[in-house]
Amino acid sequence: MCCIFDLDGVLVDTAKYHYSAWKRLAKELGFEFSEQHNERLKGVSRMASLDILLEVGGITGLPEEEKQTLAAKKNAWYVEYISRMTPAEILPGVVDFLQHLKAGGVKTAVGSASRNAPLILERVGIAHFFDAVIDGNSITKAKPDPEVFLRAAQALGVPPDCCIVFEDADAGVEAARRAGMKCIRVNH
Repeated sequence: MCCIFDLDGVLVDTAKYHYSAWKRLAKELGFEFSEQHNERLKGVSRMASLDILLEVGGITGLPEEEKQTLAAKKNAWYVEYISRMTPAEILPGVVDFLQHLKAGGVKTAVGSASRNAPLILERVGIAHFFDAVIDGNSITKAKPDPEVFLRAAQALGVPPDCCIVFEDADAGVEAARRAGMKCIRVNH
């Protein structure tokens, strides 16, 4: 048995930093981006999130190169914000649970669409709890595709049906189901 954790909203609260960066980009583009709009971005890749943001702003037909520039700008702001994270931003109960799993010899992994997962794990001081980190840099398909969780199971050397996924987003829950894994939904 192993446990695979989504990062944002399950281990740490980085949603506020994503939202701040997306909101900043929307403002620069001349429109407002609300928390309700932001809900649509949970568990979604950066480029798919940008497409949603542009849809909200009524912006269509941007060339791919310009979209890449906008996504990079958003990410630079996000990295600026998360670079100041501290262990205080680990969600309640996470460290105790990870210590319990480690003491019991349970293999653990992070399965996240975030390309910044390693930086976040290091900043908050919990990287050492994980046997593998599969993030947006090592996958080609975003959730609800099961790729991230299947790669995590493979990295741990465990069959998918022996994995439990901890996830907060609809897309992630669906990805875990598609992978043939059990899933525990984490709510706020």
